[in-house]
Amino acid sequence: MLIIVNPYATTVSDRLRHLVVYALQGRFEVDAVDTEARGHATELCREAAHEGYDVVVAFGGDGTVNEAANGLLGSRTPLCCLPGGSANVFAKMLGIPGDVVDATEHLLAMADDWRPRKVDLGVVNGRCFTFASGLGLDASVVERVDANPRMKARLGAYYYTWVAVSMVLRRYLVRPPQLEVDAGGQTFGGVTAIVQNGSPFTYFQDRPIEISDGAALDSGALTGGVLHRATLLSMCSIAWRAFSSRARVAGHRRVSGLSDLSELTVRTTDGRPLPLQVDGDYLGEVTEARYTIMPGALNVIS
Repeated sequence: MLIIVNPYATTVSDRLRHLVVYALQGRFEVDAVDTEARGHATELCREAAHEGYDVVVAFGGDGTVNEAANGLLGSRTPLCCLPGGSANVFAKMLGIPGDVVDATEHLLAMADDWRPRKVDLGVVNGRCFTFASGLGLDASVVERVDANPRMKARLGAYYYTWVAVSMVLRRYLVRPPQLEVDAGGQTFGGVTAIVQNGSPFTYFQDRPIEISDGAALDSGALTGGVLHRATLLSMCSIAWRAFSSRARVAGHRRVSGLSDLSELTVRTTDGRPLPLQVDGDYLGEVTEARYTIMPGALNVIS
């Protein structure tokens, strides 16, 4: 087992790292490596696959998991996760506990029930993502949150909520960037686009936040939604739907749902570049984003 540790992740410390490695050494031959820069986890995973490791464990947040998935893409080496970030969405999707102690016990138990399986990966402009990508409001929130890691670590989901509300009031109610989505022979105009490879879209602590129905890590298709326009009333209604166990964001009259897609394109319509995020990591601004799906591209163990 190779454990790739992001030492800057929200809940990762040297003490916790040593305790986790020590515990896993009871059932596995373990090597642990810290990431040193952005993209380092991808390089480490490519080397691990080449060297024949039985499993790679990404110990960090969803950004670390994303880099690891890009490194293991197409290889036989399966990926597993240990929660170390603020959300750990992909780990929860795989059924791995959100508490690192429980997750470590879960990994130890897998040694007696080793069943790798394949999941899909979404792709945007050549970059793979494990569960979701977004342009517009969603990506603007990620950009602002990532710029203040101390508040992100201290307040977690509540800081995301505060940033989202302030971003809506200051920017997306006034003069948001305009985009156009070409999907399944239809064209949708809007201010935000969400593309999902799995369900849910994200979590508020342990509460799943859904955007659309039909998303699954092994469905072979992408889903999501397009927000046409942001108003104060509609955003309040959408927020209620996001936390509802019955209603869906995609059922709102200002949102068009996307489902069963193998490809789609999102582009700016007013000349302003669009903020882009994948798996909760801000990638920068683009004028066009091309999405596709890679069925069964990643082996996982969970």
